[in-house]
Amino acid sequence: MTSDHPAEAGDERRRVDWDAESATFDDEPDHGLRDPVVREAWVARLRGWLPRAPSDVLDLGCGTGSLSLLAAEQRHRVTGVDLSPRMVELARAKLAGRDAAFLVGDAAVPPVGEQRFDVVLVRHVLWTLPDPARVLRHWRGLLRPGGRLVLVEGVWGTVSPVGLSADRLTGLLAPLVRELRVDRLSDDSPLWGREVDDERYALVAVP
Repeated sequence: MTSDHPAEAGDERRRVDWDAESATFDDEPDHGLRDPVVREAWVARLRGWLPRAPSDVLDLGCGTGSLSLLAAEQRHRVTGVDLSPRMVELARAKLAGRDAAFLVGDAAVPPVGEQRFDVVLVRHVLWTLPDPARVLRHWRGLLRPGGRLVLVEGVWGTVSPVGLSADRLTGLLAPLVRELRVDRLSDDSPLWGREVDDERYALVAVP
């Protein structure tokens, strides 16, 4: 990323050829979750963010389906959406035989029709979208009563940082929800496979 402006950096990210990137996407420790320590760290976090009872989870910007797989292993029913057909193809293969479906589409306006969910799970996607306030309103409308948003975001880089801070996202969500919790993730190095010094967090919100 070279832009000084998060919105422009987000536009740049959306222009990436994610079909081409899919071949090596899982090589990143927090993408493929191949390292048992990294995988278990995400398992533990999802267990705290998702309902205990089996539920319907919408994983937006699902990539190759690594988080979808962890959710399915915790007995949740998963619908994944990604803009990249190749990412969706890999996610379908990764979750073959499980209670999961994957769709090609825009995370901002997922192609799920009238279906509603108990959880909308989104990791490192919202910051790339041009109108996050509008997107959050739409995502809230995809929830059943008592449902929750689980948003994993951050601010990356020091010279030209990009992303969405917890303070900004909290401000956008506060008018839309009645419960809101921020879990700081920067110090949880097993999640990332290394030590990090930038802002990383998850926000769990209930309308």
